[in-house]
Amino acid sequence: MEYVDQLTGEQAKELDKQYERLSYGTENIIPREEFREKLAKSIKLNRPLKVKLGLDPTAPDVHIGHTVVLNKLKQFQECGHKIQLIIGDFTGKIGDPTGKAAARKALTDEEVRHNAKTYFEQFGKIIDMNAVELHYNSQWLSKVGFTEVLQLASQVTVARMLERNDFHQRYQTNKPIYLHEFFYPVMQGYDSHMLASDIELGGTDQEFNVLFGRQIQEQFGQEKQVVLLLPLIEGLDGVEKMSKSKNNYIGIDEHPNDIFGKTMSIPDELIMKYFKLTSNFSIDEVSQIETQLENGCLHPKDAKVRLAYSFVEMLHGKDEAEKSKVHFAAVFQRNKMPDDMPEVILDKQVSIGIVELVRELDLLPSNSEVRRMIKNGGIRINQEKIIDPLTTIDIIDEMVVQVGKRKFVKLRVRKGSGKGI
Repeated sequence: MEYVDQLTGEQAKELDKQYERLSYGTENIIPREEFREKLAKSIKLNRPLKVKLGLDPTAPDVHIGHTVVLNKLKQFQECGHKIQLIIGDFTGKIGDPTGKAAARKALTDEEVRHNAKTYFEQFGKIIDMNAVELHYNSQWLSKVGFTEVLQLASQVTVARMLERNDFHQRYQTNKPIYLHEFFYPVMQGYDSHMLASDIELGGTDQEFNVLFGRQIQEQFGQEKQVVLLLPLIEGLDGVEKMSKSKNNYIGIDEHPNDIFGKTMSIPDELIMKYFKLTSNFSIDEVSQIETQLENGCLHPKDAKVRLAYSFVEMLHGKDEAEKSKVHFAAVFQRNKMPDDMPEVILDKQVSIGIVELVRELDLLPSNSEVRRMIKNGGIRINQEKIIDPLTTIDIIDEMVVQVGKRKFVKLRVRKGSGKGI
């Protein structure tokens, strides 16, 4: 039955509206015509689509890169559809092999619970978690018998698995591929069968996994889900995918000033990609900003101010967004040090090497990072640039240590309790 052809005039307008909004910013929709048909069926029968997102809670930190898929989930919610959020507490025992040159380390139950809780808290800043249908896939995967496992496995060839880049590369370089890793996409597809999902979202790097849902659903005689693939977004370096391990990320839980300042360091060529994929601006607003940038009516710096403001407002509220904007203007545009910088109290004056000082203040994670920052001119003492990593600093009261554009610490020398170096 073709529901697209059965819609009334108003329903057809609603279909076009939802299709434009929900397909906006996607890298691919597989298959695209089935997506229109599913939306039409939903509108005709007044029945929300079930939209699946699977998560293996391998790390508790959520960053702006994750808002690409979270914003899409929010759009589905606003169109009246149901979000199925799956915590892969069972699949996490294997670990997604995507992008990995070796098998992942399995998560413990405690790690899964901790990371999942953190996910919920951070996701709630973007989507309405009260309206989310939450599942843990151990609810069904832990009960699957070996007979059913064999039946599922009998539908998947080894050659099909080796088409996957990760496995193919490991096979070509004689690196081990463990049999249990082959079951990861099968189990992810089984999740779609158990929830009878209509739509599954995933990054472009997840294409192999999410397409298995269609295969497993077909095996069980279900209507196959449609897959929406979303682009991966580069981090602050403009090259690598945003990742905490690459230190090129903007964390959702970071201080508002850090979120604002980091956003201002986005490469100009990525401004529109961030607006389209990670912001809460409407399609028309994004189009207008793009036109203004192209004809020179809007300076890239001013566009980034709008983007940074929107991030802080979305994650911390309008008041914090205003404060962060003022802070950025005062500190970076007028080269003024902030008034509310953290203080570290010393009981006595000391002399200390600059590398050791920055590390003891926990401003950078390693000595090599400190030396690299010095080489790039990013460390200052009382606004004086440090150029030699062997420099010894004589600590005096109210000395200000600055690392990069956003980190400031004032050193106080006085008697009394407090953190010392």
